[in-house]
Amino acid sequence: MKVFPPEKIRNIALVGHSGSGKTTLAEALLFRAGAIDRIGTVEAGTTVTDYDPEEHERGTTITMALAPFEWRGHKINMIDTPGYADYAGELHAALRVTDLAIFVIDAVEGVEVQTEYAWRIAEQLNTPRMIFVNKLDKERASFEATVTQLRDRFGAGIAPIELPIGEEEAFHGIADLFRDKAFIYDSGSAEATDMPKELVDREHEVHDALVEGIVVGDDDLLERYLDGDVPSVEELEHVMADGVAAGRVFPVVCGSAIGPIAVDRLADFIVELAPAPADRPPAIVTVGDERVPIEKDPSGEPLAFVFKTLADPYVGQISLLKVLSGTLKPETHLTSGRSGQDERLAKIATMFGSETTLVQAAPAGDIIAVAKLIDTKTGDTLAPKDKLVAAEPIDFPEPVLATALVARTQSDDDKMTSALYRILEEDASLRLERNSETHQTLLYGLGDSHVNIAIEKLSRKFGVEVDQEKVRVAYRETITRPADAEGKHKKQSGGHGQFGVCHLILRPRPRGEGFEFVDKVKGGSIPRGFIPAVEKGIVETMLEGGIHGFPVVDIEVTVDDGKYHAVDSSEMAFKLAARAGFRDAFDAAGPVVLEPVSLVAITVPTDFQGDVMGDIASRRGSVQGTTTGTNGSQIVEALIPTSEIVRYAIDLRSLTHGWGRYTATFDHYQELPSHLVDRAMADARAE
Repeated sequence: MKVFPPEKIRNIALVGHSGSGKTTLAEALLFRAGAIDRIGTVEAGTTVTDYDPEEHERGTTITMALAPFEWRGHKINMIDTPGYADYAGELHAALRVTDLAIFVIDAVEGVEVQTEYAWRIAEQLNTPRMIFVNKLDKERASFEATVTQLRDRFGAGIAPIELPIGEEEAFHGIADLFRDKAFIYDSGSAEATDMPKELVDREHEVHDALVEGIVVGDDDLLERYLDGDVPSVEELEHVMADGVAAGRVFPVVCGSAIGPIAVDRLADFIVELAPAPADRPPAIVTVGDERVPIEKDPSGEPLAFVFKTLADPYVGQISLLKVLSGTLKPETHLTSGRSGQDERLAKIATMFGSETTLVQAAPAGDIIAVAKLIDTKTGDTLAPKDKLVAAEPIDFPEPVLATALVARTQSDDDKMTSALYRILEEDASLRLERNSETHQTLLYGLGDSHVNIAIEKLSRKFGVEVDQEKVRVAYRETITRPADAEGKHKKQSGGHGQFGVCHLILRPRPRGEGFEFVDKVKGGSIPRGFIPAVEKGIVETMLEGGIHGFPVVDIEVTVDDGKYHAVDSSEMAFKLAARAGFRDAFDAAGPVVLEPVSLVAITVPTDFQGDVMGDIASRRGSVQGTTTGTNGSQIVEALIPTSEIVRYAIDLRSLTHGWGRYTATFDHYQELPSHLVDRAMADARAE
């Protein structure tokens, strides 16, 4: 592919709910542009952007994919994104580097969960938006109902610039409101014609409303319009393009990707209305302690942002970069702002699905791929040698669903950790954690499917087989009242024996205060050199667990007396005596089991607030308060035992029809009700 100047580049992301037809639309755009000779299908696994075996197996997009094409002298870098909540991290990364989000809406289903989620993310990033109402040739499809719903959800900036001609199976063309022309697709390609008679009045009505809505954005144009001067199509498009770039206007076009009907018109509007990279606000980067705006100047210093990493067991690491400034060429040397590693960009390429094509240069605003960088990860910024620069990080969603991984064989265990980190390099919305209390390796994802696919890739790409086990809750034990006991260790077997006696007093401490050892031995009843052995014996016993087998916390232990033998006493004897004394005193001190409690913030539409609060109560939780979020949503804060939310990501999604989202952080430990102790112990024994 030839090199295009920044003003001839358009970076777009296809976003929306799963099943809305994003991947099919990507195929249709590539077909209309002549980049492919036939439209592949998701079901058959023959599309350009769904190329992973996991995508073929599930029939859905899992990983974002780049597929550039040329249209009317422009390069359009198109990114197809997943529409399922489990893969939302890919959406966040794509919207971070594209200059226009095209929302693909199913004309039958209307605005769905992930559509609204993606809209809010684009809104936060100030990403320009455009809407393609798809599947108008399907039964029960309604353009009018979809536009009404869009306005209800997203406001008055929704601006239809096309109308469909025909309904459902009879849909066969569109009316262009800018040009007062009809485009009919009965022969497969567009044929411009006069407006159908039955649509003339409706088209004129919507056209006039569109023109009035556009001219109010330009004072000169408005004054001319009020004087009776009709603006030209080019003037209207120019003013609308300014509104799109500013995030005030959201053009709505329509068609059918499977037809394909009006897909070429969508490509036209991408060229005409989408902002070029230089039309967007400058990127903000941190150089030292200073935040600096970076203009997209192809003659400036080379600067690039890594927004996606692909882990290939044969090719190695492939990094997708957005060029922020300057022009990248083969053999360019840059420095990673995070690691300080000198990186050689031996070759630069563009990706077309899974295929790479070498290019000779990539100017500011372009999106490219580079292989085999040494120590550069997603979110890193590459800058001139020895210059450490950091762009704003990608705000990935917090993974909340964990599974515990166990290597199937010793060979798998040897490779598991390094392979997992390769998977995490590819998907930054996963998180890996080693729990030191439960001794489990935990993989966190956004949902069941997200975690399962990571495990499948672990096997397919790196040959590591793992099994999943239940995530253990880190219970603890403490005491509720003071108690004391004498620990004694005495053994005589000929020669030197073993002798040690210590008197221990146990007292409870406030939650979270931990362990304190107090030495009150007087008169030399225990020699000073043996006191550390007493403490060591206590600490070891606490770690091994109380009467229920869970680690002991929040306790003060005082040693105030004891006995020793000048010949038979030793550190080991006093350590063993302390262990025995601690266990006897602990049993008498009213031991209880403590469970961790999480502070959970749940965001839900108002309609589901009552159901969610009732569910919190059923999980032994307590609501701490509610606040109003964006778009009328409610944020419910609650304290819930951690054992009750191990699978909450799945349960909340089911309870709220996919609308609910939450974050959870550890808050404190509390006493586990006595009737649940046996269940906790049974789970621990089973694990």
